[in-house]
Amino acid sequence: MPRKRAVGAGAKRRLVFVDRPLATLVHLRHGTTHDVPACWFGVNRSTITRAIGEVRPLLSERGCSVTTGARLRTLAEVVDHLGVTGETGIVDGTELRVRRPAAGRKDRDKFISGKNKQNAVKAMVLTDGDGRVLFCRPTRPGSCADITHARQSGLVKLLADGPAVEILADAGR
Repeated sequence: MPRKRAVGAGAKRRLVFVDRPLATLVHLRHGTTHDVPACWFGVNRSTITRAIGEVRPLLSERGCSVTTGARLRTLAEVVDHLGVTGETGIVDGTELRVRRPAAGRKDRDKFISGKNKQNAVKAMVLTDGDGRVLFCRPTRPGSCADITHARQSGLVKLLADGPAVEILADAGR
């Protein structure tokens, strides 16, 4: 005999129904980890994992499936993927403002961005033409030009030695 519950009984969901498909679509579209939507919606990561597990099968039953495709783990794999598919890549560096490093830290001055005159870290992001993130390099102190980031990550060498790939970039700093 099935268990009977009163209407409204049981644990209360911390992520309301309209937010669950939204969190799932953000995860599927941008390939973010479950921690990102969890932070945005102010819930635990396991709540997002549960929501995605519930909503994704519902979407695929209705023909809204997302193909998993190739998993690109390294910058070399991304360059090879762009070479095989013939897609155009877009690379750009972005600065994220951070709190000033502690007074005793030896490399404290490296965090000062000359561009924005503030403490920052910089990340290099490589996307495809549709804006899907293919690679994001770990952050570095903010006083670094985009081309320096590309050289340090090995992107310049991969492009020189690898397949013919078109990558758009700004002249940025």
